[in-house]
Amino acid sequence: MEVKIQKTLSMCKNLMKEVKTWGCLQQTGLSLRYMMEFGSNPTPKNLLISAQFLHKELPIRIARRAIELHTLPHGLSHRPPVLKNMNDEKEFTELIKSIKVRHNNVVPTMALGVQQLKNVFEDPDEIDEFLDRIYMSRIGIRMLIGQHVELHNPNPPPSCVGYIHTNMSPVNVARNASEDARSMCYGEYGSAADVRIYGDPDFTFPYVPAHLHLMVFELVKNSLRAVQDHFMDSDEVAPPIRIITADGIEDVTIKVSDEGGGIPRSGLPKIFTYLYSTARNASWDENEPSDLGTTDNISVKMAGNGYGLPICRLYARYFGGDLQVISMEGYGTDAYLHLSRLGDSQEPLP
Repeated sequence: MEVKIQKTLSMCKNLMKEVKTWGCLQQTGLSLRYMMEFGSNPTPKNLLISAQFLHKELPIRIARRAIELHTLPHGLSHRPPVLKNMNDEKEFTELIKSIKVRHNNVVPTMALGVQQLKNVFEDPDEIDEFLDRIYMSRIGIRMLIGQHVELHNPNPPPSCVGYIHTNMSPVNVARNASEDARSMCYGEYGSAADVRIYGDPDFTFPYVPAHLHLMVFELVKNSLRAVQDHFMDSDEVAPPIRIITADGIEDVTIKVSDEGGGIPRSGLPKIFTYLYSTARNASWDENEPSDLGTTDNISVKMAGNGYGLPICRLYARYFGGDLQVISMEGYGTDAYLHLSRLGDSQEPLP
């Protein structure tokens, strides 16, 4: 027994030594424009180049997070450093695809864990900075894996290069996300405020529709919840949520406005922290179902986890954008989602 324990300890020590070696290597950030241009010609040669890049890059990014989490998805750092042929590339693609699917529920699972341990942390800023690094790295890893896997699709949707839609309509994505948010609101409250969208539906630009859908869904969901709570005991008809899209030279900006009573000024500095929620009676239910399918949704209920806005801001910043919130207590809240139209910002690697 003692020999087995010593052997196990030795293996763990060697593993952490290798993790630290990978974690010391330099990460390589990519831009949306580079991903789109490189992926526009998914020849076998380019797919092999992409796989070789990921084969080196993913262990570096995961190792950096593993140093903090003391965990590493099996099979990445132990493989040879070079992929030599297309058979290796296909095997590697299936491996990273399975890893991506296996970690679909990381956000709600970690949210529950952090919520249960919130009284343990002496410095709230420390956990916010830690989670920012973890989740920004996760967004990047899932984007790189998803982009590479989707380039293998023999029948890609029109105007799509991997995950990137070269002619994405922000108005259409906002409409779909709003309907999804209203459906959730109906399920919880039995009613939902109208959502009115203003903008040119024919305007398009290159972006990742799944990212934009997630961000708009969360912002509209927050607004719907605020309006429902604010007008719950009122005879007045709940005012609509307004979404305005603006086409700028540098940014595409989406404004989500509501008349849901606003956020107290004392609460505004906290809205991008992970343990704060503006919802009434916000709480976690450890029995809440967390099966989110293959999407990367943030929450499965209208409010209460405090993760929506921080994660949305990370998604916006991933490709050089940002999220700002301005609120008028007693009236309502405006959220400004800025998306970089130029697409030349490199990933903000933590």
